[in-house]
Amino acid sequence: MVWVDYDGESRRVRAYVAKNGSRPGVPVLDAPLDLSAVLLGKRAYFGFSASTGVKYQFNCVRMWNMTVERLLDSSTAGRSISGRKIGAAVGVPCAIVLAIGLLAGLYIRRKSKMVAGVTAVDLSAIPGMPREFDFRELKRGTNNFDEKMKLGQGGYGVVYRATVAGEGGRSMEVAVKQFSGANTKGQENFLAELSIINRLRHRNLVKLIGWCHQNGVLLLVYDLMPNGSLDRHLFPRSGDAPSRTLSWEQRYKVAAGVASALNYLHHDYDHVVIHRDMKPSNIMLDAAFNARLGDFGLARALDADKTSYTDRAGLPGTLGYIAPECFHTGRATRESDVFGFGAVVLEIVCGRRNSCCHPAGCSQLLEEAWELHGAGSLLEAVDPRLAGAFDEAEAERLLLLGLACSHPNPGERPQAQAILQILTHSAPPPDVPASRPAFMWPAVLVKGDEEMYTSGSSATCSTVMTSSLLR
Repeated sequence: MVWVDYDGESRRVRAYVAKNGSRPGVPVLDAPLDLSAVLLGKRAYFGFSASTGVKYQFNCVRMWNMTVERLLDSSTAGRSISGRKIGAAVGVPCAIVLAIGLLAGLYIRRKSKMVAGVTAVDLSAIPGMPREFDFRELKRGTNNFDEKMKLGQGGYGVVYRATVAGEGGRSMEVAVKQFSGANTKGQENFLAELSIINRLRHRNLVKLIGWCHQNGVLLLVYDLMPNGSLDRHLFPRSGDAPSRTLSWEQRYKVAAGVASALNYLHHDYDHVVIHRDMKPSNIMLDAAFNARLGDFGLARALDADKTSYTDRAGLPGTLGYIAPECFHTGRATRESDVFGFGAVVLEIVCGRRNSCCHPAGCSQLLEEAWELHGAGSLLEAVDPRLAGAFDEAEAERLLLLGLACSHPNPGERPQAQAILQILTHSAPPPDVPASRPAFMWPAVLVKGDEEMYTSGSSATCSTVMTSSLLR
């Protein structure tokens, strides 16, 4: 609980914080504050405001109460009484605003010491939240999170298959994503994914069914994708159950589905959403092999006046799918998402993993595709497991699109809208140079994104060129 006192006579504000309902004797804030010179004779408005700095979290005001001491005017009180009246009437609500900001700062400092920083947040009270699952139901549905129920694992945590009660009491199979521990990064990914994916509605996005936060465990519940992730089909691992090679029609449909999801995130949703982790293991396949883009733990929704997002904790993502300019700016943009999509497209067509051999964003697969394109034999890059059973015109279209999206300079990459038009045959394949262009820094600016690719200071505005073949 929070108590805020403002004394209009002494011109001081005091704030008290306690976990229970007992007001402590020592304030956490005791500072001079003179509001009479600013608010005297003006209309004041009451409200709440807070900031958590570079971090983010859900904060709910569960209840508030304001008490104003009414003081009678008298000729003997003079300006002292008048000032106190004004201070009590308009100073208290304004001081509460300051106290809320203080509490947000205290909460962030205390966050690293808590078992789980979201324990103080009633997520179920947030409008539009999906179903809240009971931990015991998910524990029972995963057979106590049995290793045999595991569907996948990554830096975020583990995904399990589970059976839970659905509508009408009928059982349904779901995927339960358990975040690694209760550390700060796990909490951030949990809150980011929950807040973003919960608001998105698109046929090519994995559907969020519900969530659970009990016993210090963070869980998200998704629709189960019967055909697993795309990488399991493109790059089968030893020990996996044998699966049929994806047909050409299935591959093209997957690429078009991911492009549709990307276009929705970048252009059709209320805010620009940057996924920041485009790769085959984050693309799920439903029963009809339709693509569903998932794993929004690294995704960020941008404010209306922003075109990029900078993670101060470092550069997230996977080598081979990270655009080269990100290593200079540390910023994620729509163009960097498109670069990751281009790497995925090449993997879909070629059936080979985009293993990165250089930290500047190139890969062996990408280099070989450029070489074959320059030699006029681009179709030789198509997955040999297809045994020639593919549409040559569509294969060339996809390969050229993959190269265009992988252009070293962000301003030359097609936007998601153009990508979708190319894949739906509403636009011709992109024009691609015969050889891989050199990476130049600072990059050519994208119209409207002038602030994205500046190098920081004029003293460092030299141009960096990287050979088209990094060997």
